[in-house]
Amino acid sequence: MSEVLRNLAAMRREYATRGLRRRELAADPMEQFRAWFDAAVAEDILEPNAMTLSSADQDGEVTSRTVLLKDYDERGFVFYTSYASRKARQMAANPRVALLFAWLPQERQIGITGRVEKVSTAKSLEYFAGRPFSSRIGAWVSEQSQVIGSREVLERKFEEMREKFSEGEVPLPENWGGYRVTPETVEFWQGSASRLHDRFRYRREKAGWRIERLAP
Repeated sequence: MSEVLRNLAAMRREYATRGLRRRELAADPMEQFRAWFDAAVAEDILEPNAMTLSSADQDGEVTSRTVLLKDYDERGFVFYTSYASRKARQMAANPRVALLFAWLPQERQIGITGRVEKVSTAKSLEYFAGRPFSSRIGAWVSEQSQVIGSREVLERKFEEMREKFSEGEVPLPENWGGYRVTPETVEFWQGSASRLHDRFRYRREKAGWRIERLAP
């Protein structure tokens, strides 16, 4: 075994700063999410709204990437992307997805499973209009997930689009907008001592949410 692999096998740290008890949980997972998200923001976690989105196509091929949470409420979690991207094609074929927030300095993770659907054009337009000018231009430039010859291709197209929309009015691209993930399960993971981590899963039922403790 190489020295690098030996060091990797021995790489570990003890989780012991918090712990989580059932009595501390809100009855609704979105309320609990808000409490943890606000704490991540207050503790200056880097990109607290960054979440891993995993999607699969009709053949079961799974891909994951990091996207940014841009809104959430009792209906679910909203992010924006190109409708021509690989993830968009997968979500069109299979609307079941998973999200993961990893706030490692707090020894916390939140895992979500559910179904995804597009938000309204009006909501996408409202968000798009509030983006920085360069970000709006970028949405027109990138044919997301497509093979390109070089970075210069992007830079040249960016300059062309910037000139085209130099007056500052950038319309919403037809192939760009938002998705909402409606949760079916939400799991809150809190690191604890001796690898006896605390895990609680909210599971949606007809009468509301059932809360279950899971073995670590």
